[in-house]
Amino acid sequence: MRVEVVGTVPRVFGLAKREVVAAARFFAERSRARVGGTWHEVVVHLVRDAASDELHRAIMGVAGATDVITQAYDAVPPEEPGLYGELFVNTDQALRAAPKKKGWNAARELLLYVAHGMDHLSGADDHAEADYNRMRRRELKWLNSLKSCLA
Repeated sequence: MRVEVVGTVPRVFGLAKREVVAAARFFAERSRARVGGTWHEVVVHLVRDAASDELHRAIMGVAGATDVITQAYDAVPPEEPGLYGELFVNTDQALRAAPKKKGWNAARELLLYVAHGMDHLSGADDHAEADYNRMRRRELKWLNSLKSCLA
């Protein structure tokens, strides 16, 4: 599976781009393993509030920036069948949200958004509270397995 990160990781996160790529690949593998199937490519775009707002309006019909927007695509011939997807991860949102959580930092918040987007790519839904809680437990478990990326 190909995983690419497009955009700049702001220095304030204390993460190298290669660490974000490694984390995204790790989350993609766990998400894919949860449902099976073939995943070919996931592109993670790091965006700011303005782009998040524009994408949120265009894709979901909802005004305002959000943490992560997930798009899954069907293969188009001659592509091989399987999942192709994109995540649009809002770095500004991660910077605002992290200080509100005790014992948390911006890097963990950013990577949580990546994990959450990958979980959505595997079909997980968080509209009902029980489903949201199930997703969050799974994502935190994945995130806690990534300690080497968060040092």
